[in-house]
Amino acid sequence: MTDFAALLQPDRGQPAHTIEPIATFDAWLAEQPASTRALAAAHRFVGKPGTHLIVPDGEDWRVAATIELGPWGLAKLAEALPEGSYRIDGTTGGTPELGWLLAQHRFTRYKADAPRPRVLLTARPARIADTLALAAAIASVRDLVDTPAADLGPAELEAVADALARRHGATLTVTRGDALAQDFPMIHTVGQAATRERHPRLIELEWGDPAHPRVALVGKGVCFDTGGLDLKPSAGMRLMKKDMGGAAHALALAGLVMDAGLPVRLHLLVPAVENAVSGASFRPGDVLRSRAGLTVENTNTDAEGRLVLADALTRAGEAAPELVLDFATLTGAARVALGPDLPPLFTDDEALAADLLAAGTAQADPLWRLPLWDGYDEMLKSDVADLVNAPDGGFAGAITAALFLRRFAPKDAAWAHLDVFAWRPAAKPGRPKGGDAFGLMAAWAALRQRYGR
Repeated sequence: MTDFAALLQPDRGQPAHTIEPIATFDAWLAEQPASTRALAAAHRFVGKPGTHLIVPDGEDWRVAATIELGPWGLAKLAEALPEGSYRIDGTTGGTPELGWLLAQHRFTRYKADAPRPRVLLTARPARIADTLALAAAIASVRDLVDTPAADLGPAELEAVADALARRHGATLTVTRGDALAQDFPMIHTVGQAATRERHPRLIELEWGDPAHPRVALVGKGVCFDTGGLDLKPSAGMRLMKKDMGGAAHALALAGLVMDAGLPVRLHLLVPAVENAVSGASFRPGDVLRSRAGLTVENTNTDAEGRLVLADALTRAGEAAPELVLDFATLTGAARVALGPDLPPLFTDDEALAADLLAAGTAQADPLWRLPLWDGYDEMLKSDVADLVNAPDGGFAGAITAALFLRRFAPKDAAWAHLDVFAWRPAAKPGRPKGGDAFGLMAAWAALRQRYGR
């Protein structure tokens, strides 16, 4: 993990290069000496958003930059500037320190990347701890999603949760084997084809004062998804190491809750499985029993994420939570509808929808609400069971998946489902190609708004 604490320090007057934000280019240029105007012309610097110019300043130099608002405003600078220490002349608004840190995060487990640290000196030291915690949470999602399945299976996800529990004095409970088959039959069924070392399990973490409002976070932990007997083509399987991205989000959010000491009773649930192929694979046409008692006709073994989430959501509801959030890399239909950057949000709770959407806008971590359209609920009908896991035809795939989950979500709690991609197919400043967090900042801001002291 990148040492973010070394990259964001209180400004105590240490030697540093100055970053000079440009509000209006023409006004800035008019105030500059002839040598600087000539330098800008030579470099064709016209103050476009996200660009900068290194300007000699006596025996030192400064950075004139057009800084965009929001958390990623400094990310491009942090990637481009020489190694050293910097301070901003004036304020930029928002939380640009986050982008400064995450622009310098690298996944180095398999490939060395010599650091060239750029240290930012901030005049807002009270914000350092929160910024470091959020950067670490986002980086943890990236690192988990980027780790290939050979090195990240159900046991390794359990180890991540165990380390989190130990750090915060939380209680960890893991259900495996015969107990899993009896109590969480759909989690067991999806993961039963994997090798013994990668057998399925339900990972549960509980933390906080039982008298506080109970909040459940559920994350889909399919550590690799072959599609099962409905085997994915190679192109569709290529990125399936990321199918535990929902679990990575839930783990990261749980860490933020505990780091901040948020006054909630936290319940984290991660159904961790590998959807493998063997003689023990579950089959199309099988009727599965769920923890909730509903029977599910399995029409597609590649619609396995909703099956494991269903048992986990049922378990979450048994503890009478006030709020349930689930994160899952659930459907390709969500990507067709909204692309990789914009996770659909599903909820019947208007207040929760408003909170999450507003937080997403404020944090530059947008969500887009899609409907839990009751008219499509009939698509889940089965001739032989209570419902199917994947309707025929493929219409409204993200919505019908969310409607399936709604059957198992607690009825007396506010519940929201985020269908996240967890992968960035093309790099942006501060956000490299690869695993990434979507909706995490929005969810964390909404939780702080609801439960912060």
